[in-house]
Amino acid sequence: MEKPIYTLEFEKPLRELSAQLDQLRQRSEENKLDLADEIAAIERKISATQREIYSSLSPWQKVQIARHPKRPYALDYVEALFENFQELHGDRQYNDDRALIGGTAFFQGRAVMIVAQQKGRDTKENIQRNFGMAQPEGYRKALRLMRLAEKFGMPVITFIDTPGAFPGIESEERHVSEAIAVNLREMAMLRVPSIAIVVGEGGSGGALGIGVTDRVLIFENSYYSVISPEGCAAILWKDRAAAPQAAEALKINADHLEKLGIVDEVIPEPFGGAHNDLKQSADALRYALLKHLNDLRALSVEQLLDTRYERYRHLGVYEEAGATQH
Repeated sequence: MEKPIYTLEFEKPLRELSAQLDQLRQRSEENKLDLADEIAAIERKISATQREIYSSLSPWQKVQIARHPKRPYALDYVEALFENFQELHGDRQYNDDRALIGGTAFFQGRAVMIVAQQKGRDTKENIQRNFGMAQPEGYRKALRLMRLAEKFGMPVITFIDTPGAFPGIESEERHVSEAIAVNLREMAMLRVPSIAIVVGEGGSGGALGIGVTDRVLIFENSYYSVISPEGCAAILWKDRAAAPQAAEALKINADHLEKLGIVDEVIPEPFGGAHNDLKQSADALRYALLKHLNDLRALSVEQLLDTRYERYRHLGVYEEAGATQH
């Protein structure tokens, strides 16, 4: 039996049209009828509806696409873009966090270190991956791997996809905030090029814990934010149902983030989201990664550190218009 296709609320008109198209095709085959005109009309309507829906997505709708259960995760991109990925385990202090993975690989024939947040596809895997929410040992593992990359002169490529670091009592007992803070400091001083890619959710300090890099790229329908829209809505509106308003106010989508200088490039996605065509999404990422890695490799270590410092010093800088003097 076929599994039902996951449909977001705003995609339901498309799903209904697709069902009509399937029915027409089935009738045409079963009854040997010429329904070419009717089929062509539905196909035109589907194309028009797609353009109407996906060309004017609200920030909240983009958040929903970023959370789509079929959206490509880090390991999907690793498999599509890298060769000989060798996963490395453990933080050498406590445990191996499966929500945050990493290891060596080759990209276009050159060695790199991959650090990635990984979600699960089903309930069992999501429990193993803790829904992509890393604990302190995950961030310490990430730092261990980044220091290893620095030792052997390998660029660091991180994949961000988390609603946030795990907020449980045991995570706090093992000092998750301290683990993230150390990563922020140490990533700022890494003596090798680094690139972060937001492939889905980029939530809070959990995302930033592997995000202090020379370049930050983001997929078109991903988001990157200090807090989730629901969390913001609960604090400011006292109602999580106000999440769509919060998503708009937070300016968390790719186009806003690029205008604000938070991210360096927005990677285009296929119509309807990256889950509709992994190959096209991976090809777009390959092109962007190659371009930015080549740019960063051309810099000396001193230039790399100075440029990174300036990048983060300028985030959040704003000017106030002075009062008119008479």
